Amino acid sequence: MADLLPIHTDRWQFVEDLVRIHFKKAGLQEIRTPLIEATELFSRGIGEATDVVSKEMYSFVDRGDRSCTLRPEGTASVVRAVLQHGLLNQGPQRLWYGGPMFRYERPQAGRQRQFHQIGVEFFGLSSVRSDAELISIAWDFLQDLGLSGLKLELNSLGTFEDRKKYHSRIVSWLEDHYKMLDKDSQERLYKNPLRVLDTKNPTTQKLLEEAPMLKESLSMDSLQRFADLQFALKKLEIPFEINNKLVRGLDYYCHTAFEITSTNLGSQSTVCGGGRYDQLVEELGGPGTPSIGWAIGMERLMMLLDENIDIQNVPNAYFVNRGEDACIQALVIARKLRTLGLTVELDNSQAAFQKQFKRANRSKAKWVLILGENEILKGEVLVKCLTSTNKQFENLETSFDISDIDGLVKLLKSF
Repeated sequence: MADLLPIHTDRWQFVEDLVRIHFKKAGLQEIRTPLIEATELFSRGIGEATDVVSKEMYSFVDRGDRSCTLRPEGTASVVRAVLQHGLLNQGPQRLWYGGPMFRYERPQAGRQRQFHQIGVEFFGLSSVRSDAELISIAWDFLQDLGLSGLKLELNSLGTFEDRKKYHSRIVSWLEDHYKMLDKDSQERLYKNPLRVLDTKNPTTQKLLEEAPMLKESLSMDSLQRFADLQFALKKLEIPFEINNKLVRGLDYYCHTAFEITSTNLGSQSTVCGGGRYDQLVEELGGPGTPSIGWAIGMERLMMLLDENIDIQNVPNAYFVNRGEDACIQALVIARKLRTLGLTVELDNSQAAFQKQFKRANRSKAKWVLILGENEILKGEVLVKCLTSTNKQFENLETSFDISDIDGLVKLLKSF
């Protein structure tokens, strides 16, 4: 589990602010769920046979002798909240969430035991158009971040009846090739055989090229639905590739499964993953509700964000001050400027002016405000331009009457 230092959080806040803009434009509403849920929620919702439930959950018994779990993903908790508070009675729900998740797995680049996700969930929407819209929201957000090397991969998992038919075929084939499978795939064979298709082992991947494909077991309705989704994405001009091995890691998916991957992330290439889960709400005690969602891992996303993008929280002005009277007057002026929409970093160190000026330069502020004993005697605040990016103000140095806040604001907002 990792700390996020100020040098990191500026970039995180930039991403979070941008995604909120995209969600607001799409009419999504935020929902926030607890970090701790009853263990049964995840064992029922995600599936006992999944790696998440069988190997990776942080579970414990609390003082009330209840089995509790730190949430390993967001969807099951959102479904629980939607049911508990009767939101489905109000019609279709278009929700988003964000926050930390917890899985006990081997830490590696972009994957930690406490990780963060941003996700979207649609409830009560069954049409292919809702699948296409959900995917477009993720795609447009990632494009707006300026990420390169992105690829949308699609597959259809069909209905649960389709998968049941395929299940017997793939298990039979895998049993015939059992000795040729890697150890993890051998373990998954009887617990969750579809996950074998998602293996990262190159030898098993090569072997699976001869395995029966899920698409061969899809009904005509499922095939038509998948074709309709591809048509909609083409109309939206969102490029995609079909990946017949894409199954996602959780039991509750059906029909649409998709991932947005990046060529810049190595083996852990998935940035965004999701799909349709029409029976999960019913599985957790609610009415039959068509649903679809996706989640983006923030840690992986931050690895892709261009380090050259300047996302620092740069103040409009840095306030250098020294002397008892100057200190309190600088506080008064800084507060007034902040209430008028400016970002002002106030140096309260009372250090020598030289040290304060060094900090002002490090802050990358456009302006430095100076207030010392001489300025207090004159009733003025000195203003210097710290940047040379605007020739009109380069090397500008001027002063304002301490009471002329409007004039000061006008200058500081001038660029």
